[in-house]
Amino acid sequence: MPHDQALYQWNERLATHFPELPAAHRGWLATASFGIALARCAAVSAVALQLAIRLGLSLATARQRLRELYQPAAVKAGHRRQDLDPTTCFGPLLRWATAGSTDRRLAVALDPTDVAGRFLVLTISVLYRSCAIPVAWHVQPIHGVGSWNARWERPLRDLRDRLGDGWEVLVLTDRGLESPELFRAITTLGWHPLMRVKAQGKFRPAGWHTGYPLRQFVAAVGRRWTGHGLAYPSGSKLPCTLLACWEADHEEPWLVLTDLAPGAAAPGWYAWRAWIEQGFKRLKSGGWDLERTRMADPERVARWWAAVALATLWALEVGGSDEALGWAGGLRALAALGISLFTLGSRWLQQTLMEGRSAPQGRWHQTEWSIDPRPIDPLQEQDLCQTAGSLPL
Repeated sequence: MPHDQALYQWNERLATHFPELPAAHRGWLATASFGIALARCAAVSAVALQLAIRLGLSLATARQRLRELYQPAAVKAGHRRQDLDPTTCFGPLLRWATAGSTDRRLAVALDPTDVAGRFLVLTISVLYRSCAIPVAWHVQPIHGVGSWNARWERPLRDLRDRLGDGWEVLVLTDRGLESPELFRAITTLGWHPLMRVKAQGKFRPAGWHTGYPLRQFVAAVGRRWTGHGLAYPSGSKLPCTLLACWEADHEEPWLVLTDLAPGAAAPGWYAWRAWIEQGFKRLKSGGWDLERTRMADPERVARWWAAVALATLWALEVGGSDEALGWAGGLRALAALGISLFTLGSRWLQQTLMEGRSAPQGRWHQTEWSIDPRPIDPLQEQDLCQTAGSLPL
């Protein structure tokens, strides 16, 4: 490990948060994430260059230190070299990302993202302040085959075990992941899906006799409806609550299924799912520039993703520090200027490290949850019969 005070401090923090990770693996992860923060870029060549300058190494030596993180053990020198298993990072990342949640409430999102047109990364991310922190992922070729549900279910279960009891967790998914099977897998964990579904499906409210197209529950802009019932009444027969709303600034309605009772959730919570899109933007062209990767092996990308996730977490934590926010004028001033917490944190982190100061720490800020007080349309079955006609089960 090079003798750099800030890097040493960062490695010591990882020792606290990743106690089960072997020291060598922790050192690789610390060096790579430190380099990403220093370069404000996740391209290996850019990270190696910054590390070489900072640590007084040759460029070849700096690059080799990064290869220790993502290369398989078979191509490493020495008899005791081991692969870094990215899944060993999932639990520690989740616990670190939730350290500031004193109310023990959490929103996560599931979503795939394309990287460099070569890989598809199925990612579970903690949603935080208009961004997202990857805490579990699976990398496959862009045209990989197989069920995505199986790719989600195991890491969700492992994260649930790591997080423990006493948490209220929302799991947000977009229409491409609509699946009664996935819905049930989430509820089995004791977590709560907010699953956006396609308008072509049907829903039968409790006590009604007929299933109606989902879109009919909010047939016009400005309409809102919620109620318990049965989704897919002629097929999977999924008991759930429908949250439906059509806001004036949207081209189509939000139709969201959850297991929470009517009145215990707000359709507006689904807006948080946009944060994972912002998170992907920060990972790629709008932040760490991960699109520049020249890696061709999904397993190498999965290992490197651990360093990128950690750098993202660090940037968001530092962005919430009293020092950074005090300079910016606080969270509201930052939002009014259109500057994200990630942008503030990543630039503050980079500048601090370049000045040779101690590795900065930050703090987390609570995400406020509230039930939307706007009234819900009191639809009756005869209302839909009159407007849409009765549809057979």
